[in-house]
Amino acid sequence: MMKYLQRLGRSLMLPVAVLPAAAILMGIGYWIDPTGWGAESPVAAFLIKAGGSIIDNMAILFAVGVALGMSKDKDGSAALSGLVAYLVITTVLSTNSVALLQGIDPESVNAAFGKIGTQFTGILSGIIAAIMYNRFSHVKLPDALSFFSGKRLVPIMTSVAMLAVSLVMFFVWPVVFSGLVSFGKGISDLGAIGAGIYGFFNRLLIPIGLHHALNSVFWFDVAGINDIGNFWSSKGEPGITGRYQAGFFPVMMFGLPAAALAMYHTAKSSKKKQVAALMMAAGVASFFTGVTEPLEFAFMFAAPALYVTHAVLTGLSLAVAAAFQWTAGFGFSAGLVDFVLSLKIPIANQPYMLLVQGLVFAVIYYFLFRFIITKFNLMTPGREDDTDEVSEDAENAGGNKFSAMAAKIYEGLGGDANVTSVDNCVTRLRLEVKDMDAVDQKKIKSTGVPGINIVGKNSIQVIVGTNVQFVADEIAKIRKGK
Repeated sequence: MMKYLQRLGRSLMLPVAVLPAAAILMGIGYWIDPTGWGAESPVAAFLIKAGGSIIDNMAILFAVGVALGMSKDKDGSAALSGLVAYLVITTVLSTNSVALLQGIDPESVNAAFGKIGTQFTGILSGIIAAIMYNRFSHVKLPDALSFFSGKRLVPIMTSVAMLAVSLVMFFVWPVVFSGLVSFGKGISDLGAIGAGIYGFFNRLLIPIGLHHALNSVFWFDVAGINDIGNFWSSKGEPGITGRYQAGFFPVMMFGLPAAALAMYHTAKSSKKKQVAALMMAAGVASFFTGVTEPLEFAFMFAAPALYVTHAVLTGLSLAVAAAFQWTAGFGFSAGLVDFVLSLKIPIANQPYMLLVQGLVFAVIYYFLFRFIITKFNLMTPGREDDTDEVSEDAENAGGNKFSAMAAKIYEGLGGDANVTSVDNCVTRLRLEVKDMDAVDQKKIKSTGVPGINIVGKNSIQVIVGTNVQFVADEIAKIRKGK
């Protein structure tokens, strides 16, 4: 079950990666004309509406992205089926359709059906479409119906399946929706404390990839909060809308880079060069883009107590920002790029104070991390035994450094005899192996990767960083014998 949820989390990264486009378009639009929907500038209106077209249709992006990501060979017909699935359920369970089925006025229909087109429905549609693709994409029908065989059969079967799902959702969705709303309101009613609780669990769930489910309640329109959509649409209340995003900026732009500096300063002298390269790359990625996984996975499993400390500090940051009602928003993650783009959004409230808060958190992160690492002798990067020296083979390779890195990682995994599946998300290689005992973790770590995460009996992740796609491509070439 955990493996399946992790695949789902990986698949969600494809549609989530589209959101920066919306942030850029709307951010530039509001920068030109911060008075509203670009009423005083046709150019601003054009950009704001273009960005809104992405934000307003995230559920469709989720349906397509999840269907594609969860299908066994990432085929386009799976993505098309995801769209078909979404269209079926949102049409059948729309307010007017439900009113017709129940024989009542549309005004009397349960409010849940007015919110059926949420990211939850999109994700569900994508999952059903992927299941149908994996089951029917190679089915051969009798000659008379052969035109509909194979991949052409998938959208048809998806439509049938979604009719059954719609029947179930007719009874289940009002209950689920009420539960999500109650949960979201329960946290939101706690104000700054609730924001802190959310921030804590947001980080704590990252190792198992379930933070996406939690994020969907607060960031998207699953439970009526829709913090990202409302912020970039400038809807809601200044100082309140954006509270589930703002507190991440001090952590990702300042706190984690400061933690990286602390880990560099506490590394052994003989390993500072390699640690500096790792921490510099990871820290810059966190500061500019808000991509934190390369840095977090560098100490997540090597020093769990340190990671829990990071989760607590993240919760504290969200609570502080929410208490003072300092708000800014992001389309992708809480890095400098999104921060700058969000400054001109009309609903942003005293966003520059987040920079002041960030400087304070940088000091807290640096000294607290340094104290904990040295006090408890934690094995953060550069503090391992001397036998775990990092190899410079990949750095000194005359050709493509990613091919050298990929070759060594693949060799450490056991090669063709042991590796059964290779995939990747934004920063990690996700691999399936026959025998975990045949994996040479020391050899893999010698390439300089930030970390390794064993997530199951046959599942292992290698944290590479934002260049993971190039390493994955090189491994794919090795597997194909090129």
